[in-house]
Amino acid sequence: MNTEDLLVSKTWTVRIDIGEHGSTTRATAHLQTADRTSLTGTGAAHLNPADPNVPEIGDELAAARALSQLAHALLDAAAEDISGVVHQKVALTK
Repeated sequence: MNTEDLLVSKTWTVRIDIGEHGSTTRATAHLQTADRTSLTGTGAAHLNPADPNVPEIGDELAAARALSQLAHALLDAAAEDISGVVHQKVALTK
């Protein structure tokens, strides 16, 4: 058996929903894995009244913050899964 026989391909999907209300942009990042794990992260961006209104920048900031929160939630989920296997509390470095 060679290493190519051991490769497994998986697809995880992240969907980011972005909405604007006034000077606030909010984003929600949804992760769906093949094994039905579902995690969510949220983020927001607020327009400084002194800055020009460039909606794409607010979208980028809110999405980045939502993805960052989602990444931390995924690390927490992995730590919980590891704890369940080794039967002791673990902490992963973020």
